[in-house]
Amino acid sequence: MGKIIAIANQKGGVGKTTTSVNLAASLGVLEKKVLLIDADPQANASSGLGIDVESVDIGTYQILEHSHTPIEAIVSCSAPNVHIIPAHIDLVAIEIELVDKENREYMLKQALESIKDQYDYILIDCAPSLGLLTLNALTAADSVLIPIQCEYFALEGLGKLLNTIKSVQKIHNPDLDIEGLLLTMYDSRLRLSNQVVEEVQKHFNDMVFNTIIQRNVKLSEAPSFGESIINFDATSKGATNYLSLAEEVIKKNSI
Repeated sequence: MGKIIAIANQKGGVGKTTTSVNLAASLGVLEKKVLLIDADPQANASSGLGIDVESVDIGTYQILEHSHTPIEAIVSCSAPNVHIIPAHIDLVAIEIELVDKENREYMLKQALESIKDQYDYILIDCAPSLGLLTLNALTAADSVLIPIQCEYFALEGLGKLLNTIKSVQKIHNPDLDIEGLLLTMYDSRLRLSNQVVEEVQKHFNDMVFNTIIQRNVKLSEAPSFGESIINFDATSKGATNYLSLAEEVIKKNSI
């Protein structure tokens, strides 16, 4: 049975897509079968793995409106052992279209039932909002991984996200766990970065991953080549960080 992990934070620019793409690729390199679902209308996870977003005919939008099955939407990408359900800008319209539908929060959950057993991990790259798209991802997921940027406003909005997770647990998905909090964009030279790490670790203890994703130029460059950091530069600090995170996720889920 595949584990479904939503990667979510309503704040933009915290490393959600970078984490989705590179965690998927790292799990693939460690011989896990992975499906990445791009649930962000910006479709950066799709282009970051070499998908031509403009040519996407069947993707997350069609799955959510149940006009196509996930099997029809799955495509191969540049990362080994990784498949992707890509997104297109048309995904913007889905929140309006689902509003009147019955069980609108369960559309993704229902769609994934047919393929859940075919993968070791299914990762969902969420949009930077707490709208219906993210709600669908949290309802479908077994757990949620929360990237937190090592900067001044890091903890701002985290309370709101944790409240949303609580209400999803109460109403839609009682089995939803927190996979962990992931500190991203860490720069050891900055006192502020170190303060944020201390603060998060002090407040959330065991919920925080041991792996910290460091600021790395190669991580920023890789998406423009349509590759994960593992394919782009396997010797970089970014690749080492994400492989370490993948190992932590695997270890945590094998206990």
